[in-house]
Amino acid sequence: MASRSSCHMKIFWLAGVWLSLLLAPSGFAQPTTQLLADQELPSLLGIYKDIHSRPELSGHEERTSAMIAKELRAAGCEVTDHLGKYENSNSTGYGVVGVMKNGDGPTVLVRTDMDALPVQEDTGLHYASKVVAKNDEGKDVHVMHACGHDAHISAFIGVARSLAKLKDQWHGTILFVAQPAEETGNGARALLKDGLYEKFGKPDFALGFHDKADLQIGHIGVTPGYTYANVDSVDVTVRGVGGHGAYPHKTKDPIVLAAEMINAWQTIASRENNPLDPIVVTVGSIHGGTKHNIIPDEVKMQLTVRTYKSDVRDRVLAAIDTIAKGIAAAGGVPPERAPIVSVLRNQFTPATYNNPELTKRLVAVWKKLLGEQNVEIVDPTMGGEDFSEYSLPDHSIPAVDFHIGAVDPAKITEYKQAGKELPSLHSSKFAPVPEATVRTGIVAMTTAVLELAKK
Repeated sequence: MASRSSCHMKIFWLAGVWLSLLLAPSGFAQPTTQLLADQELPSLLGIYKDIHSRPELSGHEERTSAMIAKELRAAGCEVTDHLGKYENSNSTGYGVVGVMKNGDGPTVLVRTDMDALPVQEDTGLHYASKVVAKNDEGKDVHVMHACGHDAHISAFIGVARSLAKLKDQWHGTILFVAQPAEETGNGARALLKDGLYEKFGKPDFALGFHDKADLQIGHIGVTPGYTYANVDSVDVTVRGVGGHGAYPHKTKDPIVLAAEMINAWQTIASRENNPLDPIVVTVGSIHGGTKHNIIPDEVKMQLTVRTYKSDVRDRVLAAIDTIAKGIAAAGGVPPERAPIVSVLRNQFTPATYNNPELTKRLVAVWKKLLGEQNVEIVDPTMGGEDFSEYSLPDHSIPAVDFHIGAVDPAKITEYKQAGKELPSLHSSKFAPVPEATVRTGIVAMTTAVLELAKK
């Protein structure tokens, strides 16, 4: 299958080059956008493979940010680097902002993320990451671009290069924002806390993109309205009264209480929530006990909670606390040993909302450029994305975060016929088709900026 995939990639790329060359003499902006993407692609693929083979963890994007700053300067941007203020004052901000000015007009923010994940790569690529780095706890971990941020960066640089050569077709200011720490959900917040909008101006529009692990190359996917969920992390400590496993009647078993809580929390979705408002309550970690015959004093759990609407979020978080404490009380746990439920406010990521009117406007130009069949309205997900921060809590800055197809259609067919699921984002086997993914990202984002800042 490797050779067939390679063949598909080459055909896709050559077809794009041929179409661009055929249409370029007409002088229209869209074919020129495609031609520029094709011209930049060989260089950008070199950048892509370099970044892929040298990934950096969230908050440690030193080399990556320096490379982006260099490329933005080369494209004609005024660059400011080392941006970002975190809750942990010892953390270094590696955010980069490139300002490209072209007279009076709207300000458009274009964002890429930079960080990789603590995943050991298993793609078999000749440029696969072999990097091992220390995480924030000082432990050695394998590092991989398992979410496609390397493709985002490469396309982002291509957009900057393209817009620098198309200044006769747009006016205003482009803010190119290279954001650290997307995977930990606090990178965008750190940039805003460091005065992103005070230093560079509040944008009229904010645009972002992300590769999609189940969408075929050459396609764009977008969701009007809510596209990603609120993400909350919740720690729960269930405190009981420990003792000998042979005499459970002399204890207050926190393991049994924790099991009851896990099941009861699922009734928040099934019995306390409007079925039309999606929510997810997942217990991702549970730890308690040390030996077969010992009932421990406590159990610790970690939850991820996903919602869209703010009032639904408040209600779900309150219900988690109420249910935990109610079950403990019913189990005879004294008030002073009630469960401790902590919502980690500094790890909250708000829901991403695509402005419907702006989405409709961009879909129209994308369909004209790429073809009706290549622009899809896709379902929202319960995943999280801190791009949401750029539109501000009141969504006063119209924003759109769209998907870029990253998978060879032959691979989609192969997996579907075999009844298997494609490697997802964050999988050790996830690898986008770089040529087509980067090219589509450049063309789609450049076209969107030209639409919003056109003369």
